[in-house]
Amino acid sequence: MRLLIISQYFWPETFVINDIARLLQARGVEVTVLTGKPNYPGGDIHSGYRASGVQRESLDGVDVVRVPLVTRGQNSRMRLALNYLSFLSAASILGPFALKGKAFDAVLVYGISPLLQALAGMVLSGVKKAPLVVWVQDLWPESLSATGYVTNKTLLAIISTLVRRIYKSATLVLIQSRAFRAPVETLCDDPRKIIYYPNLYQRPPIAAASPRASELANKLRGSFSVVFAGNIGTAQDPETILRVARLLKVQPDIRIVLVGSGSREKCMAESAAVQGLDNLEFAGRFPSSDMPHIFEGAAVLLVTLAAQPIFGLTIPSKVQAYLAAGRPIIGALDGEPARIIAEAQAGICVPAGDAKALASAILKLHGMSDAERQTMGRRGTAYFEQNFAPEKLTTDLIALLKSEIVAWGKAT
Repeated sequence: MRLLIISQYFWPETFVINDIARLLQARGVEVTVLTGKPNYPGGDIHSGYRASGVQRESLDGVDVVRVPLVTRGQNSRMRLALNYLSFLSAASILGPFALKGKAFDAVLVYGISPLLQALAGMVLSGVKKAPLVVWVQDLWPESLSATGYVTNKTLLAIISTLVRRIYKSATLVLIQSRAFRAPVETLCDDPRKIIYYPNLYQRPPIAAASPRASELANKLRGSFSVVFAGNIGTAQDPETILRVARLLKVQPDIRIVLVGSGSREKCMAESAAVQGLDNLEFAGRFPSSDMPHIFEGAAVLLVTLAAQPIFGLTIPSKVQAYLAAGRPIIGALDGEPARIIAEAQAGICVPAGDAKALASAILKLHGMSDAERQTMGRRGTAYFEQNFAPEKLTTDLIALLKSEIVAWGKAT
């Protein structure tokens, strides 16, 4: 099987599609990725890449074709919009030329924001005469209005029309959360093409921790450390974390440690400094290979999402990572991700935005014995293996793609 994956983001940017591409390639699928120049999350082109022109490289046998784009910059909505539109334009216009002479059996769009990149998938699907599969990671236009990036009703209506067209063109629409079904059905021409296919999490290969990660892990073990890992943005509700830090300031052995970066990191750090929140630490970003060592040093792992209906539908990829880590999870979120954590019996969840309840839950976990917390962690790992193991999900995806290829051949 020859598969074209279209994704604005790809290695060295850290997204689940990196693992999907590698796993498929290892299982005998001939994978080509059409992507942009890496610039996430810092906003500048990563070292070793140039902003202009088409670049090609190979990653574990995966052919990677990179088209130019406008970098996302930092804290600029206009720059971010240009970043999205430039990749869509370059993938649609330059993509067919960059992939000239290559045949594909299927086109898979990794539909993280912006979902409109699937318009490029429609172009390539037509040029290559192959079925289009869209893997929806983020609900559009709902996520745009929820985060406040777009509030103009006319523009949201236009985006809804484009999303309808994308779903109509797709032969298969994969959704990363069961809760996505209802909102996707409202824009999809045929609900039978909607299939639940969750994100997988590929554990990083066992490797020695970097000196910086070893130092942090040892520091975490010196207190009851509540570790938040990943993007620090509006969706992650940083204000609730700040309020919790204020409530727990009187508990000297409880520390909240943020491992990651994002658009709200600087503002959050400044607020913490002004309020004298010494129990809130910003550790910065670490490579994925260091995360198992950091997770191991944590007492509990924290996931938060803003109290917006859309965020109750989305399963953050960190939930799978936390379950796999075998540490108890504490969440301030609603809907599907809270349901998964509760179903796994892997931790405690409170309503999104409820800082008092979250602080109380942290104190409850703090008061438990090590054995009780370890039991939670083991239940999380067992749930991960049953539902999100990469080997199982890779097999499922190959079967879905082969089925679509056969159906496409019969239809054409």
